[in-house]
Amino acid sequence: MNVQIVSFHCVLKNKLGQVISSTYNRDVLTSLPEGTDHSLPGLSVGLKNLRKGEKRQIELSAGEAYGFYDTTKVLELARESLSGSSKLKVGESVLFAREGKKAEKFRVTDLSQDRITLDGNHPLAGQDLIFEIEALDVREATPEEIRESLPEEDDGVILH
Repeated sequence: MNVQIVSFHCVLKNKLGQVISSTYNRDVLTSLPEGTDHSLPGLSVGLKNLRKGEKRQIELSAGEAYGFYDTTKVLELARESLSGSSKLKVGESVLFAREGKKAEKFRVTDLSQDRITLDGNHPLAGQDLIFEIEALDVREATPEEIRESLPEEDDGVILH
């Protein structure tokens, strides 16, 4: 498997061409071993065989990017049912375990005196995205870098 480490400048736009963000990404793997769960697999495919100095526009449908917006991932809960909810702020990430499921990452999207709304969708879920990439550096990944890139558990606020 040909895995590269790419450093690139990226301008992220929505389908209408509006800029969402502009970033410098350093030492990104172009692909991970098959079966590894990672975000933006479509972007990884689009970065393959990139050359230093090359500019590339990668268009991803919502399904190839962060997935479709799933209303079943939005939870509205009574604040009193969550320990530690008094310290939460809108936009904060939390880990929450729904009954019978393992803990999942949610974003606090709304707070009222007695209710809290959690959203398990990525903020860009449901959007077609355009990545304008300029490769600043490209090299082959070492086996150690590939092993180190495998996902670890996320440290978020844990709610009970």
